[in-house]
Amino acid sequence: MDSEKTVVLVPGVAAPAGINTIKSLKMVKFNGKIVGTDTESLAPGASMVDIFSIMPEAAEEAESLFIDKLFELVKIHRISVLMPSSGFDIYPYSKYWKELQELGAYAVVSDRDVLEICRDKMRTYQELLPRFKVPFTTTEPDKIPSFPVIAKPRCGKGSRDVTMIENESDLRYVTSKYHDMIFQRYLPGIEYTIDVLSDLNKEPLFAVPRIRLQTKGGISTKGKIVRNQKMEEVCMNIAKSIGIRGPCCIQMKETEDNEPQMVEVNARLGGGTIFTTLAGANIPALILDLVEGKEISVPKISEVTVIRYFEEIVVHDLLGPRTPPTPTAHTGQ
Repeated sequence: MDSEKTVVLVPGVAAPAGINTIKSLKMVKFNGKIVGTDTESLAPGASMVDIFSIMPEAAEEAESLFIDKLFELVKIHRISVLMPSSGFDIYPYSKYWKELQELGAYAVVSDRDVLEICRDKMRTYQELLPRFKVPFTTTEPDKIPSFPVIAKPRCGKGSRDVTMIENESDLRYVTSKYHDMIFQRYLPGIEYTIDVLSDLNKEPLFAVPRIRLQTKGGISTKGKIVRNQKMEEVCMNIAKSIGIRGPCCIQMKETEDNEPQMVEVNARLGGGTIFTTLAGANIPALILDLVEGKEISVPKISEVTVIRYFEEIVVHDLLGPRTPPTPTAHTGQ
């Protein structure tokens, strides 16, 4: 693959993972083109890419619209790599992986059954329980042995609807308000995110843990990279056990006895990817190396602390020439 002709699609450029991916590629002076997509025109990442396009929702009920638009973009711009920077787009990317590859576009995503294991937190728990340390988790309120517990959507995203349950009264309130929840033992200790990169044959290459010093809306705003060989090995084994291809980010939390336990696995680039990039492991750039068939060596990783802040973007021309031309023929499957 000629890097000067490489065209990368970065989905979800309104969210931190997409923006982190763009920043990471620019840090290595990526000389190809970046196509950014999102469902909203005022996506902050729209001003950071070479080409921006609004996409339909990546929902099953609108899948045909999404796929038709995706295939149009791939053909028009000769996209060669699709990054897994959106928790929504990765599902159709995976489902239509072969069709995309026939068009010359490699989607760096895990298999669909793997994505479903990661999306469903109860399935994640059941999959990992025999081999790894995980907090007690159930979907049945009457099976909760003691309080406190954390209630969260079985297939939720970020911190939406996550609730601390201290007693029976809290439990009655949550079960009356929400449905399809899981109830997980509350872990009071330090919270970690571990970025793991596996190769295209699902072999883990390295893991980079960081302490989540501060989070807002489920996204790290302050974090410290730490080297912890045992945690890194456990997380690489988790990725291998599930069958992750490419990147994933794993959430862990410590018990009262300072024992880290797995809380959830996200089979994609995370909202804190830039923390790992700044520590020396540029996962988006390494993904391109993997697709190009280059041999990957474990990068030198520094134990740095990263603090985030807001940055303003002035938009003069909302879309203008950044919108790709409309194709003249149907270019679906």
